[in-house]
Amino acid sequence: MKRSEINAHIKEFEALLKKHCFALPPFLSFTPEEWAEKGHEYDEIRDNALGWDITDYGEGNFAKKGLYLITLRNGNVHNKKYTKTYAEKIMMLKEGQVSPNHFHWHKMEDIINRGGGNVLFRLWNADRTTEQPLNTDVKIFRDGREYFVPAGSDVILKPGESLSLYPYYYHEFIIQPGTEYAIIGEVSMCNDDNTDNRFYEPLGRFPTIEEDEKPYRLLCTEYPAAKD
Repeated sequence: MKRSEINAHIKEFEALLKKHCFALPPFLSFTPEEWAEKGHEYDEIRDNALGWDITDYGEGNFAKKGLYLITLRNGNVHNKKYTKTYAEKIMMLKEGQVSPNHFHWHKMEDIINRGGGNVLFRLWNADRTTEQPLNTDVKIFRDGREYFVPAGSDVILKPGESLSLYPYYYHEFIIQPGTEYAIIGEVSMCNDDNTDNRFYEPLGRFPTIEEDEKPYRLLCTEYPAAKD
């Protein structure tokens, strides 16, 4: 992705979150120059990958396969210094984009439609040995209700509705046609994007960036080392 595209997507996301009255913590407004001056008091942000995350999954076609994300809080399963056992994200998906089919080996998560359009999910059980999707009914946990749907069926979340997703639940989601975009929340166990994503089709998690202009905000993978 070009840096100019990433900058534009972050500004677009900021504007829509403001429209939906979703206030962000102060560190999300730090400029690259401000990050260069930050000391070890911000290590939790650096070490746990909090912050902006615009991804095209390494495919180079954000309009079709992409996601806007912010990790607001997170623990760290690899570092005992951090004792949080939970994470929270706020995301945005636009009509025409897909968040591609994947599951997590360890993380359980709730995905919440926070506003905007409708989110259309498709889910499959994964075989725990072969890790292939199964053609078996999937148990749905939806706002306190449990029921089954055939594998790959459309499950539509309207604003305010949520799904609980367990490990080895393949899931992909899009915006229901005609509803434009949705602001999507995630409340989960600790998030580890480096070792806990199993994409059905091999994909990268973070974009390759072409630097065609100065960064507006740093992504969560770009923070400089703490200033001593």
